Amino acid sequence: MTNALSFDDWVRAHGQRTELALESLLDSAATNPIRLHEAMRYAAQGGGKRIRPLLVYAAGELAQTSNQASQTALDAAAVAIECIHAYSLVHDDLPCMDDDDLRRGRPTVHKAFDEATALLVGDALQTRAFEILANAPCDAQVRLAMISILASASGSRGMAGGQAIDLESVGKKLDLAGLKQMHAMKTGALLSCSVALGGIIAQLNPSQMQHLANYSEALGLAFQIVDDVLDATADSQTLGKTAGKDAANDKPTYVTLMGLDYAKKAAKDLQETAIASLEGFGDKARALQDLALLVVNRGK
Repeated sequence: MTNALSFDDWVRAHGQRTELALESLLDSAATNPIRLHEAMRYAAQGGGKRIRPLLVYAAGELAQTSNQASQTALDAAAVAIECIHAYSLVHDDLPCMDDDDLRRGRPTVHKAFDEATALLVGDALQTRAFEILANAPCDAQVRLAMISILASASGSRGMAGGQAIDLESVGKKLDLAGLKQMHAMKTGALLSCSVALGGIIAQLNPSQMQHLANYSEALGLAFQIVDDVLDATADSQTLGKTAGKDAANDKPTYVTLMGLDYAKKAAKDLQETAIASLEGFGDKARALQDLALLVVNRGK
């Protein structure tokens, strides 16, 4: 992020860059089968904060040098992680999961289309993500590293596993350690993967990647805690999804387990931990630092 560019301008520019990359790398809605491709674009291009692509781009700024190929690879990584995120939301909203009618201020995919189409949308977005990375314009070892880390973050030891624990925990009491584990997998894994993808493209060394891992671990937990706070305090119009859903479904959250004041303080402490992890990167980490502030301060 250049000194001449404010963070708001940076977010706007990279948000637009994400939209252009999605438009370019997703199949056209005119591609057969037309209904499926329409629904895929509805799910992936339906707005949202684009936090994960922004983290990819911000971590990519830590590179010592940059060229057009690396910038194109960052676009591929940003779209891939957003496809995985969109697929997870589509499936999470299905009646057999959280059964929600609203996402990003619009009808969920199974409401706008139908349940079978929504299921296929998730399947197709997931596989498209890996196809995009497999064709990224970078060294084969870099592509392999990106594919490997995205697969791990998305699967049974990452996001999908966290969702399974979430479903199994309805109506049950989780202790703080169990809650942290669930959210580290369900939410934190993809956020950490976003940062790691940018770091891989930037060709950071193992020590630098560890600092990024420390940053993203704190950021991922802070993100989920703020989600819990907003679910308990914000309305559906503000959230773009049904407010109070976790409480209505008797799900364990940081607010129900530890209280609202504890949750807010924990998010602030994690924000400080995340930012401190970036000290060795200097000014190149400004966007990552500001994203940590954005994550914790959203909704204020």
